[in-house]
Formats: sequence, C-alpha cells, structure tokens
Amino acid sequence: MTMTTKTATAIALAAALAVAPAHAESPLPTGPQVGDQELSPFYRWTGALPKKPGEMLREEAQPAQPEITHAALAKRILYSSTDLRWKAGIVPVSGTFYLPKGQAPAGGWPLVVWAHGTLGVADVCAPSWAGHRPRDATWIDRWLENGFAVVTTDYQGLGGPGPHPYLIWEAEGRSVLDAARAALAAHRDALAPKVFVTGQSQGSGAALGATRIAPSYAPDVPLQATVATGVVPSFPDGPYKPAATAIGSPHYISLLMLGGALPDGAPAADALMTDKGKLLLDAARTGCNTEMRAVAQKNGITAANAFVEPIDRIEARLTPVTDMTPVKLPVPVLLGTGLADNLLVPRRQFAAVKAFCSAGSAIVWKTFAGATHNGGLLASFPDALALFRTVLAGQPVTSNCDSAAEPGAPGTPGQGLLFND
Repeated sequence: MTMTTKTATAIALAAALAVAPAHAESPLPTGPQVGDQELSPFYRWTGALPKKPGEMLREEAQPAQPEITHAALAKRILYSSTDLRWKAGIVPVSGTFYLPKGQAPAGGWPLVVWAHGTLGVADVCAPSWAGHRPRDATWIDRWLENGFAVVTTDYQGLGGPGPHPYLIWEAEGRSVLDAARAALAAHRDALAPKVFVTGQSQGSGAALGATRIAPSYAPDVPLQATVATGVVPSFPDGPYKPAATAIGSPHYISLLMLGGALPDGAPAADALMTDKGKLLLDAARTGCNTEMRAVAQKNGITAANAFVEPIDRIEARLTPVTDMTPVKLPVPVLLGTGLADNLLVPRRQFAAVKAFCSAGSAIVWKTFAGATHNGGLLASFPDALALFRTVLAGQPVTSNCDSAAEPGAPGTPGQGLLFND
C-alpha cells in the first residue's frame, strides 16, 4: 500500500510531538500522550518566551460564530502564563478577545474574563480553535451587548503545549488572571482598568481560584467582582458538610488522570486502565467530551470495567484537586446554583457558600428554580449584570450570607430556560 503525502506528514508531526519538549530542558510533559496536537502554526510558539506572565505574544482574527453578534473586534490570542503543576516556568496559553460594537465609554470598556466548563483535555477542545459552545458564545455575546469587552482563556494545555491541568483551580486561575493582564496591556487604549471574572462548572473553580490568588499572584489586575455558577470547588474543612459523593465516572477520572491529578511517582494512567479503559483514554487524548462519550457507548465502557482495580481505589489515588479552604475573598462574589442541577447538586454548592461566608467574604448566593447544571449559567445573567453594574457605580454590594438556607435535593428541570438540558 502506498502511503499518501498527507499520511506521511501526519505521522511525522505525531512523532515530532512525541519527543519534542515545549522548550529546551523543560519539565513540562508534551506529546500525543498528554493531548498535544497540531492545530495551526498560531498555537506553536517557537521563539523565546517573555520572563513575565500576562504578556500578549500574538493575535489573529477569530472566526465568526453565529451566536456572537455584538462584537466589533474578535481575536484569537496567545499570551504568557506560569505553570503551577509541573513547575515549567513561563508557558504560552491561548484564548479569545472581543470588543463591543459602538463608541467606548470614557475611560474604556470594562473587561469580563470568561472561564469555560469541561470540554476535554486534548488541544482540539480549545474554544479558540473549535469555537465556543453555543451556550458559552451566547454568554459572551450578552456581555458585549451590555457594554463589556470579553477575554476568554482556553486554559494552559488546551491549544498550548503540555497537559491541561484539569480542575487544578490555582493553575486555571493563573490562566484567567494572565488573560486579563495580556488584554489590558495589548488593548489599553480600548479598555478600562476594571476586570470582572466569570466561570461555570470547571470554570467556577478557575474563577474562584483566580479571585483568591489575585492579591498574591496578580496584584496588578484591577479585579472588581466575580461570578461563579455550577460551583465545583469542595470544602472538606468548611462549616457545612454535605453528603460525600464519589466521582464514579470513568469519563471524568480519565480527564483527571491525564490532567495532572495523578501525583508524581504514581502509576501512569494507562497502567490503571483495562483494555476497554484504554480506549477511553485514547479518546480523551485525541477528542473531546462528545467523542469520549461515543467511544464509551460503543464499547460498553463502565466504572466496573474501565480500571484494573475498583474505582474507589482509583479515586483514592487522585489528588483532591477541587478542594479549597475557606478564605475571605478580596472582592464581592456571586455564586449561582441551579436547583435542578444533578451534576453538582445544590447542597454541594451550598457548602461553598457557607465556607466563603464563614471566612467573611461578601457572597451573594442566587438560586434558580428549574435550572440544570447547564441552564444555570444563562439564568444567572441578570443577577451577574446587576452585580457588575452595582460595582461599576461604586455602590456597596449587600451579601445575603445571613439568609442563605440549605437547599433540598435537585428538583425537576423547568421549561423555557436557555440551554436547560
């Protein structure tokens, strides 16, 4: 059989990725085994990296999306950030940047940073490459329509070299803060020094992580307020103890293992998987959630047959990457919970409310009847907008910590809510 030029090129690229470090002597693991793929030359930074995080490396036009109709400027961006998990120093991270239509207000547009939910760990899952999910693109467009510029992060390792530190909130928080730094520096004539952070699900950890580390990691970022919905961080030392829940899913455990949750020195992910489980790992390295679910369904992959030992022992091997300690956050924070959320149940999210409130944070907790894990994002927009406008006006934010009451079990999904699947 004759090998085509296209096939030969693909094999050569894969071989190069398998052995090439991100930079000389870098401890960052790279290659197809950690989800690295060739997307376009834009994503592969071959020059010297700056010594500081938060510097814009380059920009190019971002393909249009039908849901984003209020952008006067849409850019794909590449910027510098700092690796936490593998201690590899400065790394390139990709994302997108948008300016609203119309005349900028005096002093420039305030800036919203968006932190997305779980998509996968392979480079092809980067929203700047694959496009934002319609729900997320609608969220971005709502901010543009209401006079905010938007910068988004793909997070370290999605698009850029090396693994994506999945759910490692401090690592993702650095990607969030450095996206804001890069946007403010590169577009200072268009932007006001006022930054607002938003995140959903996985992105809630990134948003809250960014908020709690901002004073130490990025004191130069003029953070004003934060919104986190579908709240994923857990608080084992918090004042409210919801019923313990296991991950219980080979899908998410595969993402965690490839994303740095296996401690250094632990067995490799492949050594912990059966032949069926390895099919799921391969899907995670080359595709996103949709492809992983298709592989699992086609091959009958379950929690009972994916691993070489019982799933509870596999979970015990993982670093508890979603765990946080209660701290006083430096800015007002809205936490939004869909009361029909069956993925991250309301009582788990209430534990985050109680933890931050106990530390003296200015928390506004909003619940949305009938909203699922997905539907809670757009359901929260009116409250998020009201919070940000209150802060922009210099008015005080009233916390509702004292009236926050324990929710019940997840309810029935409601009708008429956007993306409420």
